[in-house]
Amino acid sequence: QVQLEETGGGLVETGRSLRINCVGSGYLLDTLTMAWFRQAPGKDREFVAATVLGGSERYSPDIVKGRFTIARDNAKNLMYLRMNDLKPEDTAVYYCASSRNRDDIENQDVYSYWGQGIQVTVSS
Repeated sequence: QVQLEETGGGLVETGRSLRINCVGSGYLLDTLTMAWFRQAPGKDREFVAATVLGGSERYSPDIVKGRFTIARDNAKNLMYLRMNDLKPEDTAVYYCASSRNRDDIENQDVYSYWGQGIQVTVSS
């Protein structure tokens, strides 16, 4: 069993930066991919970014546009998302997820474990 917990959310002004974190616990040895998804009010949950064990990252081009950076510290069971130049449209609940897959990692169905989510609100 894997538990994931997000921290670091909150309220920020447009143009500011924020880092959100995900700490994992439990059986993590076969976790290959960790990712961030987000869900804005009234919208479906959508892929933001993922990091695959071995060093590759993938980002949603429509959302990130060079503003976000995902990173992972396996020794600390930690993953984070650094978000720069935040915009009101980035307001959402952000979810951390983990998967044993390396493929199709933008598909939320391949993720077995999810955190509870953390609110990020960007004021205009």
